[in-house]
Amino acid sequence: MLNKVVSQRGAAALIHSGDTVSTSGFVGAGVPDALLKALADRHEEESHPRDLTLLFAAGQGDGQERGLNRLAAPGLVKRIIGGHWGLIPKLAARAVAGDIEGYNFPQGVISHLYRDIAAGKPGTLTHVGLETFVDPRQDGGKVNGRASPDLVELITVGGVERLFYHAMPIHVALLRGSTADEHGNITMEREALILDNLAQAMAARNSGGVVIVQVDQIAAKGTLPARDVVIPGMLVDAVVLSPPELHPQTYATQYNRYFTGRYKAPEGKAVAAPLDLRKIIARRAAFELPIGGVVNLGIGMPEGVSGVAAEEDLLHHLTLTAEPGIIGGQPASGLDFGAAVNTEAIIAQGSQFDFYDGGGLDMACLGMAEVDATGNVNVSRFGPRLAGAGGFINISQNARHLVFTGSFTASGLDARVVDGALQIVSEGRARKFGSAVEQITFSGARAQRLGQPVLYVTERCVLRLDENGINLIEVAPGIDLERDVLAHMGFTPHVGELTVMDPRIFIDAPMGLKEDLLTLSLTQRIQYDSERDILFINLAKMTIRTTADMNDIRHRVETVLLPLARKVDVVVNYDQTQIDDALTHDWSEMVDDLEERLYKRVTRYSTSAFLRRKLGQTLERRRRVTIFDSERAAEEALREGR
Repeated sequence: MLNKVVSQRGAAALIHSGDTVSTSGFVGAGVPDALLKALADRHEEESHPRDLTLLFAAGQGDGQERGLNRLAAPGLVKRIIGGHWGLIPKLAARAVAGDIEGYNFPQGVISHLYRDIAAGKPGTLTHVGLETFVDPRQDGGKVNGRASPDLVELITVGGVERLFYHAMPIHVALLRGSTADEHGNITMEREALILDNLAQAMAARNSGGVVIVQVDQIAAKGTLPARDVVIPGMLVDAVVLSPPELHPQTYATQYNRYFTGRYKAPEGKAVAAPLDLRKIIARRAAFELPIGGVVNLGIGMPEGVSGVAAEEDLLHHLTLTAEPGIIGGQPASGLDFGAAVNTEAIIAQGSQFDFYDGGGLDMACLGMAEVDATGNVNVSRFGPRLAGAGGFINISQNARHLVFTGSFTASGLDARVVDGALQIVSEGRARKFGSAVEQITFSGARAQRLGQPVLYVTERCVLRLDENGINLIEVAPGIDLERDVLAHMGFTPHVGELTVMDPRIFIDAPMGLKEDLLTLSLTQRIQYDSERDILFINLAKMTIRTTADMNDIRHRVETVLLPLARKVDVVVNYDQTQIDDALTHDWSEMVDDLEERLYKRVTRYSTSAFLRRKLGQTLERRRRVTIFDSERAAEEALREGR
């Protein structure tokens, strides 16, 4: 095997005019800046290569000069297929102007496309993107009129609509690692993320292309531990040793050992952020956090939810994730976004999107720039500004519970807390809630049809999307409904029984949210909905250790139902419920008794497959018991049985 270490200029010489080039990175983590600079420098000096097609999943830039912004010179790039454009304004401006062909596809789709190209498949088949601007019935993901080829098509498989994203050969993969040996084996021990490096390398290799990897350290051949190698040398054609200034761990941090996942940061008391507009919104969103659940927090406004969770000592009761592959810990923000400290695992980006697309997220909290009367959300395109969707479409379409966060108006909004109430000092000039969005990044109609729970959280009010449309459900203390809310909306939401947002949100002190979320009373857990004529029993995250615990539940059910003098339908939430093994028989006997006396029909649900199996065994002795994987499925089963 040859020594694969080459100069930056030697690596750039491997890229030919007309090539399709894929690049790694997420914001500023894992971006091969030395290779991108070498490519830009060669083009400036030689006017070659030209007319490249650029393929990337996540945004790779600092919003100014670094990352893919380096490739904005006229003639260098002909076509871009990218997930997020907001951090590469120079290229975005050229796409908006029609100077290059531009496509915006979901980040997770491009991540999966790498694997499908590597496997020799004709493309990626998925539901992700349906009924958004990526759908061919809308824009087909095209940024401008110059993007004439159709790269995604609508097809039907087994009677179900799907989108098919076309594969293409990758001629060059520009990647980044930490250490390379002379044979080209690559480790990533100092990187904040793993990303799609292996999938991209395989895709380029199996396309007959070349793989070039930037590292910050060279080791002798055969000295790297096999288990640490992320990209095998057999896939790598060239290695470039980068100077430190072109190899920061992120665009905000040269190196933080805690971002690597190999070290844990000492746990100290969380520093409380000031009680400003962003924190108010993050605090209200934090009330939706699912204890024991898996959560994704988007970039921007949603990042604050992590800080609130830390202040309220909730991080140990959640699994926070980020789309490039972060699991657990506390996600970083700003130009560190994508990295995290005290992680439980760092996995490949494509695998993270497998989990997301399959419905693994219990909750997602994402930003919102425009919302319309049908619940559609736009975060991707605003006139001449091209932000791109990033992972937003994958995440928003598939999360079990969705919370959008953002200020109620924009451009000049000044809202302050005065004596526990919200005061609008100056109103924003731009409305966010209008009659129609410019581009559909999230389809409210699809969510409504599929029964996906959706909230829109602002500093002054909370709205909910349900089967009746957009409903205004909460207003902040100090806010006048007509003057401060309805007067600044381009549509009129349904206004039913309004409640005041929790006053603790507007007091600069800990909210005690941990106690609220972990210690619900039985009165809160067992409630009768008279409109739907259903008793809801919420045993989620409850531990039933003794006969007394069990009898308390029985007594509360009887207290609610006996006065009705008739049987009612019941839905029981067993999510993360723990019933002591010694009580298994008695629990089953109690359930039998309640069903015989008080229940008409009963359905149960839990997101845990293990719990569904265990509870099925416990309760199936006298009857056929079906335990569903969501509240929606349990309620649908009730309706079908009526």
